[in-house]
Amino acid sequence: MSAPPQATTLLTSYDALLVDLDGVVHLGPRPVPGAAEALSQARAAGLHIVYVTNNASRTAAEVAASLTSFGVDATAEEVLTSSMAAADELAGRLPPGARVLVAGGPGLREPVVQAGLVPVTSADDEPVAVVQGWSPDLTWALLAEAAVAVRRGAMWIATNTDATLPSPRGPLPGNGAMVAAVAFATGTEPVAVGKPQPGLFRSAAQRAGARRPLVIGDRLDTDIAGAGAAGFDSLLVLTGVSSPDDLVAAAPPLRPTYVGHDLAALAGPAIAITGDGAADDGLDELRARCRATWDGLQAEQ
Repeated sequence: MSAPPQATTLLTSYDALLVDLDGVVHLGPRPVPGAAEALSQARAAGLHIVYVTNNASRTAAEVAASLTSFGVDATAEEVLTSSMAAADELAGRLPPGARVLVAGGPGLREPVVQAGLVPVTSADDEPVAVVQGWSPDLTWALLAEAAVAVRRGAMWIATNTDATLPSPRGPLPGNGAMVAAVAFATGTEPVAVGKPQPGLFRSAAQRAGARRPLVIGDRLDTDIAGAGAAGFDSLLVLTGVSSPDDLVAAAPPLRPTYVGHDLAALAGPAIAITGDGAADDGLDELRARCRATWDGLQAEQ
């Protein structure tokens, strides 16, 4: 007598997880309950994991150390930050030794140095480029130097344009809010390299050697949009920024493949939002609302 077929779960449907951090694994300084256990289960199932973050304030080693403090098994080699992507972008556009005004903290400065460029903090140092990323220590004075350099013609790269950061107290100003200040002062827009641009996820998939990665995030406008732009399936977890109502109202480019309360959804059945079947996870009514709303919007077009 043959064994019954194994139920298809998200863990058995993909070969790698590209995981956002803030709002998924932790909320500011607090771990998301159950996240470490779910990621450990995924690793035990043989999935490769890359932690992909738009947060530019910390180095890869610092991010890995922070994850370890939350009980998550992680190494610096498994971390890809928007700072690293921004430094790669600059290195591809500038000659070695070029001066770059870094409007950010050590997490942005270190990748710039590793890319063979020279970080400066004043527009009077004649930088040929400005790179801007969120840091809790970012000052008005440094934003002013960035604005002066941009107005003088320096290339401007932003690690990301997230308007907010999730926190236990609610959304806080993100890099996009700081970028908007410089943009308003200069009448210029930067080149953004982090999510929702697809390059960060494609680089992460390459790191993992993945043929079928699953992107996991809490934000429709960055994580899920970036996954779609990269051509990858995605799981929205409801532990961070985007809410069930946001999901129902989402435009086609912002619609994830799956939705779950949290990372425990990885061990559950692979029930797509637009598919058939019941997951019995308390979200079947939400999936039905999404299908009805999305089908209705499509019919109106």
